[in-house]
Amino acid sequence: MRPPTQHPLSRTTRLVGGAAVAALVVGVGLTGTAHADSASPTASPVTAAAPAVLTVGNTQDIDSANPFTGVTAAAYEIYQDEYPTLTDYSAKDFSVVPALAESWQESPDHLTWTYKIRAGLKWSDGVPMTAKDAAYSFNRIIDPKNTYEKTNFSSYTANITSASAPDDTTLVLKVSKPTPIMTKLYVYILPEHVWSKIDEKAVTSYKNEGTPDAPTVGGGPFVMVERQVGQFIRLKANPFYFRGKPKVDELVYKIYKNGDAMGQALKKGEIDFAEGLEANVFNSLKGQPNIATTTSAALYFNEMAFNTGAALDDGTPIGDGNPLLKDKNLRVALQYAVDRKALVTKVLGGDGIAGDAIIPPAYSEFHWNPTDPYTYDPAKAGQLLDAAGYKMGPDNIRVDSTGKKLSFRLFGRASSDTSQKSVQFLKGYLAAVGVETTVSIVSEDALTEKIGQGNYDLFEWGWGVEPDPNYQLSTFTCANRSYKQDGAILANLSDSFYCNKPYDDLFAQQGVETDATKRADMVKQMEQMLYEDAPYLITYYPFGHEAYRSDRFTGYIPQPEKDGSLLFQYGTWSLESVHVPDATSVSQGQSTGSSSSSSLNWVLIGGLLVLVVVVVIVGLMLRRGRDRDLSTDDRE
Repeated sequence: MRPPTQHPLSRTTRLVGGAAVAALVVGVGLTGTAHADSASPTASPVTAAAPAVLTVGNTQDIDSANPFTGVTAAAYEIYQDEYPTLTDYSAKDFSVVPALAESWQESPDHLTWTYKIRAGLKWSDGVPMTAKDAAYSFNRIIDPKNTYEKTNFSSYTANITSASAPDDTTLVLKVSKPTPIMTKLYVYILPEHVWSKIDEKAVTSYKNEGTPDAPTVGGGPFVMVERQVGQFIRLKANPFYFRGKPKVDELVYKIYKNGDAMGQALKKGEIDFAEGLEANVFNSLKGQPNIATTTSAALYFNEMAFNTGAALDDGTPIGDGNPLLKDKNLRVALQYAVDRKALVTKVLGGDGIAGDAIIPPAYSEFHWNPTDPYTYDPAKAGQLLDAAGYKMGPDNIRVDSTGKKLSFRLFGRASSDTSQKSVQFLKGYLAAVGVETTVSIVSEDALTEKIGQGNYDLFEWGWGVEPDPNYQLSTFTCANRSYKQDGAILANLSDSFYCNKPYDDLFAQQGVETDATKRADMVKQMEQMLYEDAPYLITYYPFGHEAYRSDRFTGYIPQPEKDGSLLFQYGTWSLESVHVPDATSVSQGQSTGSSSSSSLNWVLIGGLLVLVVVVVIVGLMLRRGRDRDLSTDDRE
């Protein structure tokens, strides 16, 4: 999945006059309920009886609420909020744990998998959820007539030949070959009674956006009840969730134009959680009252991608990419032109690791370490370009043997400050070795369209890498290039249009290798192929930066246990456990920032009530002749 650009969360805090007031005002969540005019939800204090609303800030809107069409990290977050999978990655260490399936068993010949589905389940609309829904979901993806459904899920289902449900609690998946990922199928289970009404043609335009009157139907911890494009997404807790209704009543994702605005929103208490913060904003939040900051391991990578020759999955050329980038020698030479360590310092503020392979070092079992790494060596880059026939022109721009300039379009993303910084540094590095770039900053939606159509030369983006490498490896296969349906060209997972039969052969082999050590060796061979063929220039692995209002909600669970992310996880562990602190914990810290007039009114009322109580108590104590001071602890 595409990683989020920056995600912050916001919500308004109260201006508190004293510990006694803080103790009395026990509500610390957001009301967050949208008004009838669909205005953006705003945070305000809640009483004990008011709903608890967790508000999360983000700078990336979803590209689609339909799990068959969206690919951004923000979209995947919504999918897993709404839909369960057969198994989950544990919060502790990414090991496999039960989810919708309580248990599973592989047949002796390794060609049949039987999953025991939990009994007595319901979808959010009260309709029974059974193994038949799971069978329907898998069969819809593997049906040869359905092409669009395969984009996000074919890497998991490639070897599955059939899905059946002999009864309500038994799912049987048959595979053509032994398959090592059958306990790691990141395939969302959808309600058949809803999705069976949406055929193959309709699914391409189906928004799947819930409304207050008609929420989406799901089996995850939350379901969508409202979306305002570019503003917010509001979800409510699912009372029928199989692990129990979440402890918060609503979940709101608020969308910000930049990380600075998101950071300010967190300081003011307009959001509860800020995800994917850039280093400067993250650092500005350290030490702020009632704000906790955390850094997590790098599970993403960013890259400058090359258009290696855009084509459909059948090899038909598409797009207007510069054909010079088909030359592997050119792409390899440019690997030496970029100072990755400097990018980590200048773009990430030092909070990351210089990049090399497509599997981040945090996944040590699968990460490949180059034996002959691309170091920053502009002189060597120049020598390789000379050797490849690209001579320096009189205007300091290299040309090929026909006089065509090394001049390329380089796209960055408007929603990401780090992307905009990166492309400017990349432009400078390439110019230093005689390569001209014209930088354009576009929206993620616009860039996705350009990539799918092959209308680009270079772009900056990144990927979030799953604990199992299968999905990420699949994005470089020939079959995952764009494809044609009803005369239209549709994007698939490949964004460099890399196509290499030996690579595809290895991908197929690792997909049936059940020996963990042998499979890891194959994965590393594939990483080496990609490194040497250079469809990407991996820039860095960014650390994750998160911040949250410690006075608003508590109970976040990191994944993995050590240096893990608190939100945007492979699962919904924090969203299931986060809750409003009790009154005692709230009274120990005081909020800062502005508040709405209603918030101030509540604080004033609370303050008056406390004052009355204190006066009465003091009067009684004096009347009883108790001669002692009231310590700070006594007053609380």
